Amino acid sequence: MSIDRSLKLKGALSRHRNVLSRAERIKQLKDEERWSEQDSLLGLPKVAHRKSHAGRKEKVAPPKEAQIEQPETVEKET
Repeated sequence: MSIDRSLKLKGALSRHRNVLSRAERIKQLKDEERWSEQDSLLGLPKVAHRKSHAGRKEKVAPPKEAQIEQPETVEKET
């Protein structure tokens, strides 16, 4: 019997989590310069932690030079 995909541990910590640990929050606050070493470890301000989504890529037409010209087909009248 196989294990369900959602129960596998591989990469469990690499996916997006909504809640950050205290150390992660302090690191992010330091990066934003909103926390210093004299501040208390308790009562930390909220930190926005949102997953960034890659936008959809727009289809770009290839340059005209790269397009191969196809001869026009003429419809025959019957």
